[in-house]
Amino acid sequence: MYHKTMPYRIFSIINNVLLTILSLLCLLPLYHLLMVSLSSTAPANAGLVTFWPIGFTLEAYAKTFANTNFLSSLWVSVERTVLGTGLALIVNTIAAYALSKETRVFRARNIYLWYFVITMLFSGGLIPGYILILKLGLMNTLLALILPGLVAVFNIILLLNFFRTVPKDLEEAAFIDGAGHFQTFIKIYLPVSVPVIATVSLFMMVGHWNAYFDGIIYIRDAEKLPLATFMQTIIVQADMSKLDPEAVANLSQRTIRASQIFISALPILLVYPFLQRYFVTGIVVGAVKE
Repeated sequence: MYHKTMPYRIFSIINNVLLTILSLLCLLPLYHLLMVSLSSTAPANAGLVTFWPIGFTLEAYAKTFANTNFLSSLWVSVERTVLGTGLALIVNTIAAYALSKETRVFRARNIYLWYFVITMLFSGGLIPGYILILKLGLMNTLLALILPGLVAVFNIILLLNFFRTVPKDLEEAAFIDGAGHFQTFIKIYLPVSVPVIATVSLFMMVGHWNAYFDGIIYIRDAEKLPLATFMQTIIVQADMSKLDPEAVANLSQRTIRASQIFISALPILLVYPFLQRYFVTGIVVGAVKE
């Protein structure tokens, strides 16, 4: 009955209108980039493109995908995101499962939990991290981009808090049937934890896809740069040496940059709608308990 009252209907309409406007404002810069990337050189350089392409052309995308450095960087980012997210999920979910147990079951639980939490407050620093990667022989490799961020304490806390909401009766029934901790974790905890796992996966994917600074530090060869680092070199540092000289001569830098930014943002935009319905549930349930 409350949902049918006139004040609620007015609030719902105003709320939906405001959220729609806010969503459009968030999408507007990306849409503008798309229009610039589809425009010809002169209007793009002159800043005449607004909401519609002027002199429609796909030449910027053709030149971008013809650039071998761009394609190799795109593939490196795909590898990094898939492998990094997969490994991090395995490590973080197993750690969260152990830390979600009560002290009567896992006596050293609080010690290990504080061991993880301290790493959120104090970091080893940039130089020790660089020296460690160098001494391990991981420089200029994909593992140098994955291993340093493999354990994310914030994600572990979200996961363990969600695991603690799982009814103990399910776990006890599994133990009575002869299942061990590993079987209980795989067959009971993971299937009922889809919302928080999807939420954490989204965090990890976005983090790996957008990370650029570690690529600057650890990667030396242009063909091994992740896409975010490649774009930082092209856009922020204005170093166009990694592009085809003919493409730079025939197209405006603004058009090329717009096409690259749009392509780099597209994968996350395609993945997010499938995980969005789990996002709120995963955040709320994973953050309300300790």
